[in-house]
Amino acid sequence: MSEEDDIMAAWGAALNEQAEAEKKAAEAKAESAEEPDDHDDRSHLLNAEGADVEAVPLENFGEPAPISKEEKRRLDSILDIPVIISMEVGRSQISIRNLLQLNQGSVVELERVAGEPLDVMVNGTLIAHGEVVVVNDKFGIRLTDVISQTERIKKLK
Repeated sequence: MSEEDDIMAAWGAALNEQAEAEKKAAEAKAESAEEPDDHDDRSHLLNAEGADVEAVPLENFGEPAPISKEEKRRLDSILDIPVIISMEVGRSQISIRNLLQLNQGSVVELERVAGEPLDVMVNGTLIAHGEVVVVNDKFGIRLTDVISQTERIKKLK
Protein backbone atom coordinates (compact mmCIF):
# COMPACT_ATOMS: atom_id res chain seq x y z
CA MET A 1 0.00 0.00 0.00
CA SER A 2 1.51 3.35 -1.03
CA GLU A 3 1.70 6.46 1.10
CA GLU A 4 -1.06 8.04 -1.00
CA ASP A 5 -3.31 5.04 -0.31
CA ASP A 6 -2.57 5.39 3.42
CA ILE A 7 -3.53 9.08 3.29
CA MET A 8 -6.74 8.36 1.40
CA ALA A 9 -7.62 5.59 3.87
CA ALA A 10 -7.04 8.01 6.78
CA TRP A 11 -9.26 10.63 5.13
CA GLY A 12 -11.92 8.00 4.50
CA ALA A 13 -11.81 6.89 8.13
CA ALA A 14 -12.06 10.50 9.32
CA LEU A 15 -15.03 11.18 7.04
CA ASN A 16 -16.76 7.99 8.22
CA GLU A 17 -16.16 8.97 11.84
CA GLN A 18 -17.63 12.41 11.21
CA ALA A 19 -20.66 10.90 9.43
CA GLU A 20 -21.25 8.52 12.36
CA ALA A 21 -21.03 11.40 14.85
CA GLU A 22 -23.51 13.44 12.79
CA LYS A 23 -25.84 10.42 12.57
CA LYS A 24 -25.69 9.93 16.36
CA ALA A 25 -26.38 13.62 16.89
CA ALA A 26 -29.39 13.49 14.55
CA GLU A 27 -30.69 10.39 16.31
CA ALA A 28 -30.25 12.05 19.71
CA LYS A 29 -32.07 15.14 18.44
CA ALA A 30 -34.93 13.03 17.09
CA GLU A 31 -35.07 11.08 20.35
CA SER A 32 -35.14 14.27 22.43
CA ALA A 33 -38.02 15.60 20.30
CA GLU A 34 -40.04 12.49 21.12
CA GLU A 35 -39.32 12.61 24.86
CA PRO A 36 -40.88 15.04 27.32
CA ASP A 37 -38.79 18.08 28.16
CA ASP A 38 -37.44 16.75 31.47
CA HIS A 39 -33.74 15.94 31.28
CA ASP A 40 -33.49 13.85 34.45
CA ASP A 41 -33.05 10.54 32.62
CA ARG A 42 -30.50 12.00 30.15
CA SER A 43 -28.50 14.19 32.51
CA HIS A 44 -25.27 12.48 31.44
CA LEU A 45 -24.73 11.45 27.84
CA LEU A 46 -21.63 10.14 26.12
CA ASN A 47 -19.90 12.07 23.35
CA ALA A 48 -18.06 10.43 20.43
CA GLU A 49 -14.95 9.84 22.57
CA GLY A 50 -16.98 8.19 25.33
CA ALA A 51 -16.60 11.04 27.82
CA ASP A 52 -19.53 12.21 29.95
CA VAL A 53 -21.24 15.35 28.71
CA GLU A 54 -24.23 17.16 30.14
CA ALA A 55 -27.28 17.87 27.98
CA VAL A 56 -28.13 21.56 27.67
CA PRO A 57 -31.52 22.77 26.44
CA LEU A 58 -31.21 24.99 23.37
CA GLU A 59 -33.37 27.95 22.54
CA ASN A 60 -35.45 27.53 19.40
CA PHE A 61 -35.26 30.65 17.25
CA GLY A 62 -37.77 29.49 14.63
CA GLU A 63 -37.69 30.47 11.00
CA PRO A 64 -35.94 33.71 10.04
CA ALA A 65 -38.16 36.49 8.79
CA PRO A 66 -38.23 36.74 4.98
CA ILE A 67 -36.34 39.69 3.54
CA SER A 68 -37.94 42.27 1.29
CA LYS A 69 -36.88 42.93 -2.30
CA GLU A 70 -35.24 46.19 -1.20
CA GLU A 71 -33.22 44.43 1.51
CA LYS A 72 -32.21 41.71 -0.97
CA ARG A 73 -31.07 44.38 -3.46
CA ARG A 74 -28.98 46.06 -0.76
CA LEU A 75 -27.45 42.76 0.27
CA ASP A 76 -26.70 41.80 -3.34
CA SER A 77 -24.84 45.08 -3.80
CA ILE A 78 -22.18 44.09 -1.25
CA LEU A 79 -21.88 40.35 -1.92
CA ASP A 80 -19.42 40.81 -4.80
CA ILE A 81 -17.03 43.13 -2.93
CA PRO A 82 -13.65 41.37 -2.83
CA VAL A 83 -11.94 40.89 0.54
CA ILE A 84 -8.52 39.54 1.42
CA ILE A 85 -8.58 36.45 3.62
CA SER A 86 -5.34 35.28 5.20
CA MET A 87 -4.29 32.65 7.71
CA GLU A 88 -1.66 33.66 10.22
CA VAL A 89 0.53 30.90 11.61
CA GLY A 90 2.37 33.23 13.97
CA ARG A 91 4.48 36.34 14.31
CA SER A 92 8.05 37.20 15.18
CA GLN A 93 9.92 40.43 15.69
CA ILE A 94 13.51 40.57 14.44
CA SER A 95 15.98 43.33 13.70
CA ILE A 96 16.77 44.45 10.16
CA ARG A 97 20.31 43.05 10.64
CA ASN A 98 18.90 39.58 11.32
CA LEU A 99 16.34 39.95 8.52
CA LEU A 100 19.13 40.65 6.01
CA GLN A 101 21.03 37.55 7.18
CA LEU A 102 18.12 35.21 6.38
CA ASN A 103 18.69 32.82 3.49
CA GLN A 104 17.34 29.53 2.20
CA GLY A 105 17.07 27.08 5.07
CA SER A 106 16.95 29.75 7.79
CA VAL A 107 14.44 29.16 10.59
CA VAL A 108 12.43 32.03 12.09
CA GLU A 109 10.99 31.22 15.51
CA LEU A 110 7.37 32.23 15.98
CA GLU A 111 5.64 33.09 19.25
CA ARG A 112 3.08 30.30 18.79
CA VAL A 113 3.37 26.78 20.08
CA ALA A 114 3.04 23.88 17.62
CA GLY A 115 -0.57 22.70 17.46
CA GLU A 116 -2.01 26.08 18.47
CA PRO A 117 -4.85 27.24 16.17
CA LEU A 118 -4.16 29.61 13.28
CA ASP A 119 -5.74 33.04 13.08
CA VAL A 120 -8.11 33.61 10.15
CA MET A 121 -8.03 37.26 9.14
CA VAL A 122 -10.30 39.14 6.70
CA ASN A 123 -8.87 42.48 5.64
CA GLY A 124 -6.62 42.35 8.70
CA THR A 125 -9.45 41.68 11.19
CA LEU A 126 -9.47 38.45 13.19
CA ILE A 127 -12.69 36.56 12.41
CA ALA A 128 -11.90 32.96 13.37
CA HIS A 129 -9.39 30.37 14.51
CA GLY A 130 -8.72 27.13 12.67
CA GLU A 131 -6.46 24.20 11.99
CA VAL A 132 -4.58 23.24 8.84
CA VAL A 133 -5.98 20.39 6.74
CA VAL A 134 -4.73 18.84 3.51
CA VAL A 135 -7.23 17.73 0.88
CA ASN A 136 -6.12 16.50 -2.54
CA ASP A 137 -2.56 17.79 -1.99
CA LYS A 138 -3.82 21.31 -1.23
CA PHE A 139 -3.73 23.11 2.09
CA GLY A 140 -6.95 24.34 3.62
CA ILE A 141 -8.18 25.44 7.01
CA ARG A 142 -10.96 23.97 9.12
CA LEU A 143 -12.58 26.66 11.24
CA THR A 144 -12.68 25.63 14.88
CA ASP A 145 -13.88 28.87 16.47
CA VAL A 146 -15.59 31.84 14.80
CA ILE A 147 -15.27 35.17 16.61
CA SER A 148 -18.69 36.64 17.35
CA GLN A 149 -19.68 39.96 15.82
CA THR A 150 -19.85 41.60 19.26
CA GLU A 151 -16.29 40.45 20.08
CA ARG A 152 -15.01 41.86 16.76
CA ILE A 153 -16.68 45.19 17.51
CA LYS A 154 -15.15 45.27 21.01
CA LYS A 155 -11.67 44.78 19.51
CA LEU A 156 -12.19 47.76 17.18
CA LYS A 157 -12.65 50.14 20.10
